[in-house]
Amino acid sequence: MLKLISWNIDSLNAALTSESPRAQLSRDVLNSLKNENAHIIAIQETKLPTNGPSKKHLSALEEYFPGYRVEWVSSEPPARKGYAGTMILSKEEIHGEMILPGIGAPDTMDKEGRLIVLEHENFFFVNVYTPNAGDGLRRLAERQEWDRLYADYLAELDGKKPVIACGDFNVAHKEIDLAHPENNHMSPGFTDEEREGFTNLLNRGFTDTFRYVHGDIKDAYSWWAQRIKTSKINNSGWRIDYFLVSDRIKDQVKRSEMLDSGPRQDHTPILLEIDI
Repeated sequence: MLKLISWNIDSLNAALTSESPRAQLSRDVLNSLKNENAHIIAIQETKLPTNGPSKKHLSALEEYFPGYRVEWVSSEPPARKGYAGTMILSKEEIHGEMILPGIGAPDTMDKEGRLIVLEHENFFFVNVYTPNAGDGLRRLAERQEWDRLYADYLAELDGKKPVIACGDFNVAHKEIDLAHPENNHMSPGFTDEEREGFTNLLNRGFTDTFRYVHGDIKDAYSWWAQRIKTSKINNSGWRIDYFLVSDRIKDQVKRSEMLDSGPRQDHTPILLEIDI
């Protein structure tokens, strides 16, 4: 049985080195993840420099997750510095071979450190930080192209061996995946175009494991806006973080759920247990 965790940390550097109240909340989450003893931990939005984690970062990660191998990819020119970025921490005994694919994405998306893959003997593990459509939907067209290319890439991997794909997909798929759908049909992450892109991805042979396990349960979210102080207290959230699996291994899923991140707003970690 594999235990897998995915979390958009919204700056690994801040979580590990800052003394702000928010950084302390992030470290509380890291301590809770340490206690989960997962085999693999996928992290999105690391916001690290192009040359990746410093010795200080790696030393801090080793304290939280001793015996884990660290793989990462950061944003690099011509993309913005200290932007996006993904990382995978995996126990040495189940470590896979790292792949840093380019999918032919538009603009600088392929250079933003959004995609990292580990190839294991029996499956591919994919960590993704999907581009946001942005304020005013300024990046919606590029986001739609990303969605098409990413679906093609996952389908290509699935043709070789089963896929477990996780991360911040920046889309609430259905109206039950956010607290106030009626007010957000033109908001980034809930446009018809983005929702259709996610539907098309699932139709390529993938299962949303949370819905597979829990059906149409409501009020289950993975993200609460930081800018609204009461968003988490009121559970006014969105479910935009996912574990997807190839349809042919969905029956091997044992658990798929959100983990408690206490009072910290923004993303909460998600967990998958699968017999593979």
